[in-house]
Amino acid sequence: MQIVFLDSTAIPKHIAIPRPSFEHQWTEYEHTSAEQLIERAKDADIVITSKVLFSREVMQQLPKLKLIAITATGTNNVDLVAAKELGITVKNVTGYSSVTVPEHVLGLIFALKHSLMNWYKDQLSAKWADCKQFCYFDYPITDVKGSTLGVIGKGCLGSEIGRLATALGMNVIYAERRGATEIRPGYLPFEEVLKQADIVTLHCPLTEQTQNLINAETLKLMKPTAYLINTGRGPLVDEQALVDALDNKVIAAAAIDVLVKEPPEKDNPLIQAGTRLPNLIITPHIAWASDSAVTTLVNKVTQNIEDFVKTGK
Repeated sequence: MQIVFLDSTAIPKHIAIPRPSFEHQWTEYEHTSAEQLIERAKDADIVITSKVLFSREVMQQLPKLKLIAITATGTNNVDLVAAKELGITVKNVTGYSSVTVPEHVLGLIFALKHSLMNWYKDQLSAKWADCKQFCYFDYPITDVKGSTLGVIGKGCLGSEIGRLATALGMNVIYAERRGATEIRPGYLPFEEVLKQADIVTLHCPLTEQTQNLINAETLKLMKPTAYLINTGRGPLVDEQALVDALDNKVIAAAAIDVLVKEPPEKDNPLIQAGTRLPNLIITPHIAWASDSAVTTLVNKVTQNIEDFVKTGK
């Protein structure tokens, strides 16, 4: 059995990836470009990947391929319809980041509410030393407790961040799908959540319906004092619209862990804005990446491969 891991740097080097117990040949590449993909995967029975793109055209050129094991939850990099038609099984991993992503969201909430990044940046200069008082008050500090958190997406991650936020004394509200004709118990209309929330956090899947869910129109529904947090998928947010909203004080701040294209181009509007906007925090798609989460992830990837070889499913 030939197994090819196409982009192993998607896993931190200090996390050991367990090998399957059955007899196999393991080949590993740190990165694989579109131009390298066919040559590297042509003899593979199983490929492991995080973000390498598998289009219909690519998979048609890989007649030996039986399984694509994804080291992530999202499957947007694979044409699932074509894979099914070609008899290629696709297995992803869910649930591994149910602790680390909500914790990252909470960290971003505290960082924004207490202006932590601004206070930190000041300490790279002599600003405090030059102060005539024991402290100074240049940046806003507001309480997390009592704030209203609007959660878009009530799956594993959305539910857990809601639970943690409730424990902190926040008022948590969940948004119904945009455009829904019926509002389920425990939800509020999408637009109403945007209007009420002090902080909006995104945890919904990326679909045709949710692409650019947060755009110039929906940003205007939010309070001018509100924050947006996106640890879900980059294309949920219209990046230029968010930059414009921050520049024009349509909303107060944002914290972003995911972008439309990753790694981003240097001229990405949010990356450019991050160098000048004190109310924008960007982290490089690492909300999911605690050691315990990654260990769980790689163990589940190996288990997916083992299960497939045993059952063919």
